[in-house]
Amino acid sequence: MNNTLGWMLLLGLCALVGGCGGEQANTKPTAESTGGPVEASPGAGNISRARLENASREPEQWLTYGGSYDETRHSALTKINRDTLSDLGIGWVYEMKKPRGVEATPIVVDGTMYVSGAWSVVYALDARSGEELWVYDPGVSGEAAAKGCCDVVNRGVAVYDGKVYVGVFDGRLEALDASTGEVVWSQVTVDQSLPYTITGAPRVFKDKVIIGNGGAELGVRGYVTAYDAATGEQAWRFYTVPNPNKEPDGAASDAIFAQLANETWGDTGAWTTEGGGGTVWDTIVYDAANDQVLLGVGNGSPWNAQIRDPDSNGDNLFLASIVAVDADTGAYRWHYQTTPRDTWDYTATQPMVLADLPLGPDGADRRVVMQAPKNGFFYILDAADGELISATPFAEMSWATGIDENGRPIEVPEARSLEEDFVMLPGPTGAHNWHPMSYNPDTGLVYIPTNVLPGLFSRPDGEEAPESNWNINFREDAGWPLAMPNEMLGELRSSAGGALLAWDPVKAEPRWAVPFPVPFNGGTLSLASGLVFQANKGGELVAYDAETGARVWSHGLVGGPGAAPVTYEVDGEQYMAVLSGWGSTIAMGFGLLFEDAVTPELGRVLAFKLGGTGTLPKPLDMGIARTPKSPLLGDEAQQLHGLSMYAANCQWCHGAFAISSGVLPDLRWSAVTATDTGWDAVVRDGALSAQGMMGVADRLSKEDTDAIRAYVVKQAWDAVARGDADAPGDDAVAAN
Repeated sequence: MNNTLGWMLLLGLCALVGGCGGEQANTKPTAESTGGPVEASPGAGNISRARLENASREPEQWLTYGGSYDETRHSALTKINRDTLSDLGIGWVYEMKKPRGVEATPIVVDGTMYVSGAWSVVYALDARSGEELWVYDPGVSGEAAAKGCCDVVNRGVAVYDGKVYVGVFDGRLEALDASTGEVVWSQVTVDQSLPYTITGAPRVFKDKVIIGNGGAELGVRGYVTAYDAATGEQAWRFYTVPNPNKEPDGAASDAIFAQLANETWGDTGAWTTEGGGGTVWDTIVYDAANDQVLLGVGNGSPWNAQIRDPDSNGDNLFLASIVAVDADTGAYRWHYQTTPRDTWDYTATQPMVLADLPLGPDGADRRVVMQAPKNGFFYILDAADGELISATPFAEMSWATGIDENGRPIEVPEARSLEEDFVMLPGPTGAHNWHPMSYNPDTGLVYIPTNVLPGLFSRPDGEEAPESNWNINFREDAGWPLAMPNEMLGELRSSAGGALLAWDPVKAEPRWAVPFPVPFNGGTLSLASGLVFQANKGGELVAYDAETGARVWSHGLVGGPGAAPVTYEVDGEQYMAVLSGWGSTIAMGFGLLFEDAVTPELGRVLAFKLGGTGTLPKPLDMGIARTPKSPLLGDEAQQLHGLSMYAANCQWCHGAFAISSGVLPDLRWSAVTATDTGWDAVVRDGALSAQGMMGVADRLSKEDTDAIRAYVVKQAWDAVARGDADAPGDDAVAAN
């Protein structure tokens, strides 16, 4: 059987042949490593263990990533309510130092806000005014951007005992002095010769700080590491997949691999050379009641299970699983695998919420963990032992019909066999991605930002997957036409969307949903005043009635927000803050979704307050001429080869069908396409490597890169034919 499978996101996804269009850090770091731990200054960031464990009792603060260890993202503050919404306006705006995607949750401690932006830059701001107190730039190189799947984003920091902890994109975990931003200690947590990245927020618990990593799409082995919060000394490490020889690592995971996980993997296949994946790139939750850490584990490396592990039919533990480990030692407690033997990028890295729900005997409260991962089922597990309580579809799905008596998905056979082309719902971007959900104990509802984005999987007979920057072992051009028909763009846009879904976890059913035409809208914030807030890709912050979903207030934003809002109170005034700035997956590879190109805005912190009279900055006006820069190149055979190579190497940043969102250059209108020498200088020789556009001469032939150029130029002229671009003047395009 031919095991080369085909895959296409119907709307595309990053990197012109190896890079994500990054930028070299252009400022000297404001703090430098001292080579060893030093004492932090007293005062700022004064968060003790007791304050973290009782964060919900201080609603005027926002002390942890999810608002409390339970990560409900629910606030008891009530000054912002239905009666006062009309008075809610801009309090202050802070512009970050760099553009690209911003996904962080701000931490607010005693009037100071600590927040991270693109390139892992950390900012300390006065939470009343937005005044800058200090900035720390870790100096991530532009070249490092080539190791990332989904932009140089960072989801936030942790603050504890006078220190601010940040996971740096290039694999460092650093502790900063909360008063000055100076480095207290710095640890390289990964092998930096491999395509590891860190984009997730660290978590602090019991005098430890823990961090995971990303990189499964490019070929790595996942794990999490806990460090002593004061010194940076490693406390324990837990791997999520076995090592290739199935031998002990000297890690906390050794015992459970020998007992259980090793036997779920074969002895050959790509996993033995390409890591196996299972990166914990986002959600890590400390369950204080059970003194355990819950890990959300990601997809396999490569995605394609038939290539990853061909000589077994094992579940490939602990891919796509929730894993509980002992907080002190990292030893395995329990696991639940949401997608056994994952082959569709159905990660379980999505946010988890802990709560006490009336799901025990006779309606007694039971401590549970809730998750709405990519695969489209809403899961409720007993937090103490991982027992499945319920698993109910919260989104349309085509890959499974339910959950069997053993807690396993009942798969549609065609979804895995791919005897014929199969349209996957959800697609690989998931029914819910990293965007935080919230839980309101008063309404009993979970508020989930959901997505609809189908994917086409196929197995083209007799074809091998082209050389690709991504380690997924699928054909990224499956089903692509060389020329986009006039009606196709509208059909693709109409096939995508999103919604704010209010889910009743006890009844295991939806209460209400508010649809939106574009997926990947921001995370949610629940208030005790009966409101739920969400920022959307239309550039709005919106308040909804938490019981009914009625839209009761909105305010325009600049940029495309994806982060969740937070709320806090200083000097008796309640504020609401959210980050906004175009970037991350949605605004890099999904240019097809936008009728007009977006602009590469600086990241911003936008703070609202009652009586706020501030104004928003005007969006950038790029004024890019949408005209081809070269005549058509090559014949149909060369352009078809270019389509395949572009899909495998370029679309993940520059967009399917070469339609960029605007955050990174739209290659159709780039002067680089005008001449063979200019194209080769950038694409083959890496003339823009400092900006993240790495040269690819070491792995793609000139025939390949010439074909990519021919394909891009054809897409430019096809846009002219559709009326989406202007033809240049007779002398504006010279023959080459």
